[in-house]
Amino acid sequence: MSDLCKIAARSFTTRMNHEANTTDAHRPQEIAELIETAGVAKAVLPAFQMFVLAILAGVFIGFGAAAYTMTVTGLDLSYGPYRLLGGVVFSLGLILVIVGGAELFTGNALMVMAAVDRKIGTGQLLRNWTIVFAGNLVGAVGLALTFGLSGLLDGSMGTTAAFIIDAKMALTPLEAFVRGALCNALVCLAVWLTFAARTVAGKILGIIWPISGFVLLGLEHSIANLYFFPQGWAATSHIDMVPAITNLFWVTLGNIVGGAGGVALAYHFAFKGGRTG
Repeated sequence: MSDLCKIAARSFTTRMNHEANTTDAHRPQEIAELIETAGVAKAVLPAFQMFVLAILAGVFIGFGAAAYTMTVTGLDLSYGPYRLLGGVVFSLGLILVIVGGAELFTGNALMVMAAVDRKIGTGQLLRNWTIVFAGNLVGAVGLALTFGLSGLLDGSMGTTAAFIIDAKMALTPLEAFVRGALCNALVCLAVWLTFAARTVAGKILGIIWPISGFVLLGLEHSIANLYFFPQGWAATSHIDMVPAITNLFWVTLGNIVGGAGGVALAYHFAFKGGRTG
């Protein structure tokens, strides 16, 4: 009986150690490998599948932006805690993208790690970014137009929607670029943290704080803006395309620099020592 107890104890200990090992967070070096592998998988997706998943991501980010708009309606956005609350709600968008599964342009800046290691070609990278951005655009604009038809933007939520786009169009190109770079550094770090987690709860916790931080700080996310501008126009019927396109151009460029350079390349040099291959 004693031997049986010892065997059972060893079996239990082995099982518990295995479970512990499978729930521990991935180490940063492991995350880098996982992200490179994911980048290769994203690069070879069929165009139609990639586009559909990108539309979903545009819708998901749009839902987060819409929820943010309603959350901050009637509040003083110069008051930090209100902005933080809005950021927590806005996190809904990336949670849906990561847990539900979708293709988001800003997060795909991390594919640069696979490109620098020559696991995917520059053409594959640009193909992904182009198709995904287009799909994100369709999803975000489509959702904004749907909200316009819902009547929800006819009241105080519409007033907030108009205020949001006025503030964005008032940014200078330099401000838009820098805010875009800082924003996507945090977005890509949020994605990085989701690769560390092995559970859905862990992934959600990894998303909330970086995303809440960028909203709290007033930073600029290109795909969110693809929703915010049509939402504001649906609420006010006032369309001023030039400053909106200017904002989107510089924010998108900043997002690429902040995500691809500030996070992807930084981690590549940290773990690969600048070597490719």
